[in-house]
Amino acid sequence: MADKTILVVGTYDTKTDELTYLTGRIRAQGGGVVTMDVSVLGDPPEPTDISKHDVAGAADSTIEQVIASGDENSAMQIMARGAAAQAARLHAEGRIDGMIVLGGSMGTDLALDACRALPLGFPKYIVSTIAFSPLLPPERLPADVQMILWAGGLYGLNSVCKSSLSQAAGAVLGAARAVEPPRTDRPLIGMTSLGKTALKYMVTLKPALEARGYEVAVFHATGMGGRAFENLAAEGAFACVFDFCTQELGNHWHGSTVSAGPDRLTNAGRHGVPQIVAPGCYDLVDLIGWQPLDPKWSEHPSHAHNRLITSVVLNDEERREVARAHAQQLAQATGPTALILPEGGCGEWDRPGEDLHDSAGLAAFMQEMKEACPPNVALHAIPDHINDPGFCDTALGIFDAWVAEGKLPARPAR
Repeated sequence: MADKTILVVGTYDTKTDELTYLTGRIRAQGGGVVTMDVSVLGDPPEPTDISKHDVAGAADSTIEQVIASGDENSAMQIMARGAAAQAARLHAEGRIDGMIVLGGSMGTDLALDACRALPLGFPKYIVSTIAFSPLLPPERLPADVQMILWAGGLYGLNSVCKSSLSQAAGAVLGAARAVEPPRTDRPLIGMTSLGKTALKYMVTLKPALEARGYEVAVFHATGMGGRAFENLAAEGAFACVFDFCTQELGNHWHGSTVSAGPDRLTNAGRHGVPQIVAPGCYDLVDLIGWQPLDPKWSEHPSHAHNRLITSVVLNDEERREVARAHAQQLAQATGPTALILPEGGCGEWDRPGEDLHDSAGLAAFMQEMKEACPPNVALHAIPDHINDPGFCDTALGIFDAWVAEGKLPARPAR
């Protein structure tokens, strides 16, 4: 008897050999398999557990309608909707413990939708010829998806691609056996930050919130961390968010590819999740460090954080633009929203005497933020620096008041 069952997805008309090898490796390790065919034009040599007709039907379509849709792009999007619906159904019925999707660019496009249909903590793997590619927009990546490069696998089996496929088989089955799903016994708080050198509030806030009976997950706001944070906020995973490092919003606004997507600072608010926001490190834009700087940044101070990230410092008008972007995103909130403006500074390096200290730039941002702050947001301007104890006291005061007012779950009973 198989202890865990893996959903294996792919175009069984053209990739039968590769998919059969993959399922064989899963079964050889004692795992079970459910197969799903997402082909359009051809038919697999052997039936699959979920046929392409089943997939099209789950998207309220038929294979004939998929073929007649106009082109391969529209056809695959229909099949992607069906694959996502089928994956979600199998998960809800408790029939699968993990999923792995095999494909090139077309299959990867479909795989991203299918993986987004499954919750955080459910093992989801994509074996792709474009794994880790800049073709993949961060806003489409599920929070905990795993990707494996399908090296040498464009056409037919060989020892190179077998190495990738066999590792993938072990990875997804091993994950299904080892995974510890997220707990649900305590309300979850999502928090954003950078490393403790730049932003230190999490050191105080995390244990303080845990002592109140909540679980705290801190997301590294360097693009993908913010994307995971926004994905989970959209899924309703958080009871409240402490979004105190919004630098990714400025990154996106100023055209950096170190972006969490255009919906940064919106998903908690749109879904009515209580949110406490502060503009941590708003004055910096992170850029890919191993690429040449765009000429537009040539007159800006810059710092190579490491070989991956270079940060540039914004001028006064650019800071005002970031302030207006904050206001624009926060105006969409439907739930309780508080904005803390630490007028003493928003990152450790902007204190007096530090390299990024710019009192005029800070004042310009704070003034614009106050003027642009939308009416649905409660504004709390404080004299403290974001890394001072007073900032944490203010945040916890807002949080405790919301708990007392019934705006978010109270401390769970022990």
